[in-house]
Amino acid sequence: VNTRKHPLRIPPPSEKDWQKEDEEDFFLLDPDRKRDVLPQPFRMINKLVMQVFESAMEIIERREMLREAQKLKVQPKKCFPTAEFQVTERANCLAVSGKYIFVGLSMGLSAFSMCDFKDVCAWNAAKTEICAIHASNLGNECHVLIAVDEMGLAWLFCFHRESFLLIKILNEVEDISQKSTCVEVVLSQGGDYAGILLQGNTKAWLEIYQLPKDSWLTEMEKITEAAEAAEKLACSERRSSCSSEVGTFLLQELSVSAIQADVELDPPVLLLTVRPPKPITGTSFKGPLDAFKEVDDGSMLGLGYNHLIKDSQWELQEAIFCSTYQEYLEAEGVIKEEIPRYATFHFLLPSRILVEPEMEVQTDIPVGIGVHWDGNHNFCLYLLNHSLKANSDLKPDVVWPCAAPIACSAVSSCSRYLALAGEDATVTIWDKHLGYPLSVTAILQERFIRSIHFL
Repeated sequence: VNTRKHPLRIPPPSEKDWQKEDEEDFFLLDPDRKRDVLPQPFRMINKLVMQVFESAMEIIERREMLREAQKLKVQPKKCFPTAEFQVTERANCLAVSGKYIFVGLSMGLSAFSMCDFKDVCAWNAAKTEICAIHASNLGNECHVLIAVDEMGLAWLFCFHRESFLLIKILNEVEDISQKSTCVEVVLSQGGDYAGILLQGNTKAWLEIYQLPKDSWLTEMEKITEAAEAAEKLACSERRSSCSSEVGTFLLQELSVSAIQADVELDPPVLLLTVRPPKPITGTSFKGPLDAFKEVDDGSMLGLGYNHLIKDSQWELQEAIFCSTYQEYLEAEGVIKEEIPRYATFHFLLPSRILVEPEMEVQTDIPVGIGVHWDGNHNFCLYLLNHSLKANSDLKPDVVWPCAAPIACSAVSSCSRYLALAGEDATVTIWDKHLGYPLSVTAILQERFIRSIHFL
């Protein structure tokens, strides 16, 4: 039995539980102040450790954010080469046509088969370095090539049955003073036409050739038939011969001689010679009727030549301009207008503005070209059915003027849409079939556009 000796009451406080005077405001104290009582080296070490820790955490968080953002992006597919082919010399350029890869080397040309990636043929007769190659498939295992060497000569080849046949050097001249350099080559799809841009000492011009590919294919068929006949004859000789080695040598000799026979293919036909537009000068017309008469005679509107401004008016306008802005001209220097030396051109398929009512055309063969020269505002279109006249300036059939000089251009794969980029960073999309612009887009910050492509 538990019995209480004393009645229940509140016990008196003991001295050990009494609150000290310096701990009355203990809940208001900063816990970090406890470290302040440490000596100075310990505080410095603690501060450096905390800075390192915080910097590490920031780096970790940043890397995590980058890793998460990288996961959200579309990862590009990594492609590894499935095969490779070895070249004995330095490769400068290459072109693909059909099942062959043509490589320009430091001492000629080589052709590789895409089936086994082996060297099937080489051409090094001229011992010249090839800097650019353009190739097109003509059909029936026949390909046309234009190779530009280090001297600017354009070599026209026909490749058939694993053999190069030199047709012509397009810009070869006998007089060395009349030598020109090829700076640009364009082959039409299908190999019907070829265009080369040539530069002389003081001038530049564009030559458009028609390639007689039908006659080339006919000649190649004859070569193929001759080679097959030679192989059959060699087989019959090998069967009748006792020695198989002699028969094999005869087969190879006749086959190679049949393919590499002395064949003369028809040279290309020069269709057009396009020269840069001449600077606009004073008129030679006596009145408006003469100007309208010149238009009726076939001159094209849009180039600015058929005007009634006299030379004296041009001179007066130039004098007023120079006197008004003399201080700016002296600071920047007067730039004299020069004849352009570079052009961009495209082969164009039939469309409403390029086809005359009586013309019979095929939808997959070009009927015209589009040309624009550096620093010029006009995009000029020429038909390919013009008759070449000596000492005559070819005038465009259609002119599309632009507000600013054309910097670059591109044609869609269907040849219907044309994109023109001006030096004022404005891109205009033209519908070549209808003949009017579809859209005009201005690039912000007035960036200079160097190239443009359709996707």
